[in-house]
Amino acid sequence: MAPSLSSIRSHHVAVIGAGAAGLVAARELRREGHSVVVFERQKQVGGTWIYTDHVEPDPLSVDPTRPVVHSSVYATLRTNLPRECMGYRDFPFVARSGDQRRFPSHGEVLAYLQEFAKEFAIEEVIRFETAVERVAPATEGGNGKWRVESTEKEKRVRRDEVYDAVVVCNGHYIEPRLAEIPGISSWPGKEMHSHNYRIPEPFKDQVVVLIGNSASAVDISRDIAGHAKEVHVAGRSNPADTFIKQPGYSNLWMHSMIELVNKDGSVVFQNGQTILVDVIMHCTGYKYHFPFLETNGSVTVDDNRVGPLYKHVFPPELAPWLSFIGIPWQVVPFPLFELQSKWIAGVLSGRIMLPSKEDMMEDIKSLYATLEAQGIQKRYTHRMGIAQFEYNDWLATQCGCPGTEEWRKEMYLTTGVRKRAKPETYRDEWEDHHLISQASQDFSLYTH
Repeated sequence: MAPSLSSIRSHHVAVIGAGAAGLVAARELRREGHSVVVFERQKQVGGTWIYTDHVEPDPLSVDPTRPVVHSSVYATLRTNLPRECMGYRDFPFVARSGDQRRFPSHGEVLAYLQEFAKEFAIEEVIRFETAVERVAPATEGGNGKWRVESTEKEKRVRRDEVYDAVVVCNGHYIEPRLAEIPGISSWPGKEMHSHNYRIPEPFKDQVVVLIGNSASAVDISRDIAGHAKEVHVAGRSNPADTFIKQPGYSNLWMHSMIELVNKDGSVVFQNGQTILVDVIMHCTGYKYHFPFLETNGSVTVDDNRVGPLYKHVFPPELAPWLSFIGIPWQVVPFPLFELQSKWIAGVLSGRIMLPSKEDMMEDIKSLYATLEAQGIQKRYTHRMGIAQFEYNDWLATQCGCPGTEEWRKEMYLTTGVRKRAKPETYRDEWEDHHLISQASQDFSLYTH
């Protein structure tokens, strides 16, 4: 039975982060009648989409005392999804002034997020340049309230406040994961993580190895190839004998994984090739990292599995007063954040019911058992890929709103096929014009 309007409750909610997840979380929470404070350590909205030419002094980003740079975008980065597919569902990501391309630059995505924040007056609830130091249950026995301790940089103000609920939207492109390479401690070359890559010019005349199979390895290898002497990409999922010259380049090769490195500067691949190398760049992704969060062990990160989380959002022990947005990866992020936000907002107000703690734990255990039976490692717990649409539709059903549009699914799938077939040109050549016109028809409902 649906709760009556009079029983719908309004809560005071802290949102950690004003990137693409935190912005839509704030909008949905306020739409549902909650009061919201958003904490953002940077001086503007946009999170990972804010480009800076600053990089961390530690190129591998392993020093825990390092000043952390909260961006991983590089100068030439363009989206790997078409803009129609990428935007929030009721605020279309259409070309305005600036970069008109269908797969635009990071700057265009940032401008879109800024417009979204302006359109829905979100900035008025954001505390900029404010770092969250600690989030912990306000009392023993967990009656749901949370203490949030924060520091405002400019005024040097420390605050210690109590909120009914906390929504964690701090992103997961900051704390790098590194590949393990036999012999690396005595290898004399330079190592770095793609988090600290910005421009290709410093690699002029160098021999560079990139490790990784993801979008960043593919794109950065091509970005660097115009300047470097040679570029070699080592992929863990490539067969052991892989040694392929990439078409269109005279100096770009694809290899199997690195076997070992030597103190004479050489790198030996599993395919038997040995090459003298100047730089190894880890394009090996990131770790989930919540240094401010204290849950007495109710939420842990184990081999990049954040858990236990019901539907990747609510820890059963602490639900619904603690939730996470944006944990799934290999997804179309913004619409997924939007649906997660609607769900959280409705659950907090009492309009949408969660199962019992026990039933939520059972659901999580059965997910873990399924992954294990399929031989999928823990670190892929939150990787969705094609399963995201079923997940989105489940969220939409909970919220009583429409599921993912058919054109959006098809656009995602056809882009994936073209990206694998033509990594050089897929951003500028396409055939899915019928999907673009279906998207445009939908968008006409939301002209702004």
